Amino acid sequence: MKGHPKGLYMLFTVEMWERFGYYGMRALLVLYMVKHLAFSTEKSGQIYGWFTGLVYLTPLLGGYIADRYFGQRKCIIVGAALMGVGYFMLGLSSAMFFPALFIIVFGNGFFKPNISTIVGKLYPPNDSRRDGGFTIFYMGINLGALFSPLIAGTLGEKYGWHYGFWAASAGMFIGLAVFLWKSREYLGNMCIGPAHCSSPGVEGEPVHDVNAPLTTEEWHRIAVIFIMTFFAIFFFACFEQAGSSLTLFADRSTDRTFFGWEFPASWFQAVNPLLIVALALPFSKLWTWLSEKQLEPTTSKKFAFGLAFLGAGFIVMVMAAKANKLTGLPVSFMWLTMAYLLHTIGELCLSPVGLSMVTKLAPAKFASLLMGTWLCSSAAANIVGGMFAGNYDAMDHSLFFMIPAATAFGSAFVLYLLVKPINRWMHGVH
Repeated sequence: MKGHPKGLYMLFTVEMWERFGYYGMRALLVLYMVKHLAFSTEKSGQIYGWFTGLVYLTPLLGGYIADRYFGQRKCIIVGAALMGVGYFMLGLSSAMFFPALFIIVFGNGFFKPNISTIVGKLYPPNDSRRDGGFTIFYMGINLGALFSPLIAGTLGEKYGWHYGFWAASAGMFIGLAVFLWKSREYLGNMCIGPAHCSSPGVEGEPVHDVNAPLTTEEWHRIAVIFIMTFFAIFFFACFEQAGSSLTLFADRSTDRTFFGWEFPASWFQAVNPLLIVALALPFSKLWTWLSEKQLEPTTSKKFAFGLAFLGAGFIVMVMAAKANKLTGLPVSFMWLTMAYLLHTIGELCLSPVGLSMVTKLAPAKFASLLMGTWLCSSAAANIVGGMFAGNYDAMDHSLFFMIPAATAFGSAFVLYLLVKPINRWMHGVH
């Protein structure tokens, strides 16, 4: 029981390359709009917010299509191909900017909910390794996100925007090739057809009777997914300032000189994934160890802790903004680094745990659809967060960062008050 299924590491690799493409593109997007397309900060923030919001809204459609018609594996292939084409189009011409974003949005919708659903199906019900497995999978996400700003960001900012976007496209197609090559070997017949995701012990067969009506317990568990998705909106609306207002703070208000060389602002996008890669395995082992000792916090408590750490990170940014205003000089890069450290700890308490939660609580016939519902938290959050980021130039920056700090702490407090009723509705699922 201690080891993880081999399929986890194949999916880890595919997700790593997919996220290399997405985060490489994302690291350049706002800077590309402001510096190359000459969009205003407000317009760029709104476009960024709507784009990243829709990226996480279309998984509802992709999850529904997988559950009802095509199965998870076919949808992953379609989604990966669409995203690779979209990133390539971004590098071809500024005239293709909006059509490329449109294609990327739908590609992500097919890909994102379905690969996470397959990860969950690698584990039998009530397997204590599941949260740890998702944390390892999450490390793959962030391993790709670590290198993409360094490679795609440097190519885009230093040598030409198109090189950065094409590097993102190449990463996506590598991930697709790995999936096509290894999925049969490591997954067998799992998740080929609609509503036929199986656990390793019942390969190729439905986990439950997909035609049976939902029980009261199943409805309660679905309600918990919606409640936790609601609280995740507050987390991600603040957390996703990384690609907008925090990037602008890095570009305009941070001393990025290192041994006489100024590194690109987009490199700060690598700090969070670097910390994820460093901390994911310790967190995975921590959850397993606490579970063995019967001390592991419940899912709702983990979420509350995540929101509190996020709020602490923005308190650091409030102090950084005050120091910048007081001196009129760029502040040390350590301010942003400390903020990202706190945000990362919060992320590890919430995001992979949320993915794992959905696979535990969702009825088999709605597995990918409800994973898409979970990802909708990022959709709403990115739209709200992008619109908020559009006010960055119009507000005092210390006040600007105080708003997400207060939002995160307030959400953590309310959620902590709801821990007991949420746990009852999970009906024994930890």
